[in-house]
Amino acid sequence: MNNSEKLEEIIGYTFKNKRLLEQALSHSSYANEKKHSLQSNERLEFLGDSVLSIVVSEYLYTHLRSVAEGDLTKLRASLVCEKSLHVFAEEIHLGKFLLLGKGEENTGGRERPSILADAFEAVIAAIYLDGGMDAARKHILHFMPKDIGQSAKPVFDDFKTVLQEVVQKNPEEKVEYVLIGEEGPDHNKRFVVEVMLNSQVIGKGKGRSKKEAEQLAAKEALELMGYETR
Repeated sequence: MNNSEKLEEIIGYTFKNKRLLEQALSHSSYANEKKHSLQSNERLEFLGDSVLSIVVSEYLYTHLRSVAEGDLTKLRASLVCEKSLHVFAEEIHLGKFLLLGKGEENTGGRERPSILADAFEAVIAAIYLDGGMDAARKHILHFMPKDIGQSAKPVFDDFKTVLQEVVQKNPEEKVEYVLIGEEGPDHNKRFVVEVMLNSQVIGKGKGRSKKEAEQLAAKEALELMGYETR
């Protein structure tokens, strides 16, 4: 049994198009080293993010009928954030199956939360393209907390959502996240993001992924506004 077959056994889904699974597991560092027709999982990650969001939204809407929209938004954010996706990825030992370039391999890429979270979304997209929404939904719902109906409290903080809710109290205000720089080599890159309120910088964050940098920028903005983030 090869690696792909082992992963298929773990997730309970067998791909008709094996190349979709290979692409989902291929980090950009691996695709760049191979320099042939193999694509990285970045485009699949983009699609998987949307599929994940709609499945989780539908699930929460159906199972938490008495929960207000604002709390549903927070709970969804907690379930689809990088920290949660990292946990889900570890449940299926996804790091063992990733295809990484030598640089990422030598610097702990298999355990890096941002890489695992992105690959988890890519696998969702691969299942969706191979087997349709029902197959993707079945896969995603396997990771939903069994006691979700007993509590609507988010599992993890999502600073971007909280900041957006604070800003929405004044409809004329607008929040925007701007990538202002990248630091370090490809296998250990850091992204620098500023969060702006009506063109004024109110926070800055640096992280291993754009998502993490945006969260940290929002966290700093909330702290500067006097909100407790711990």
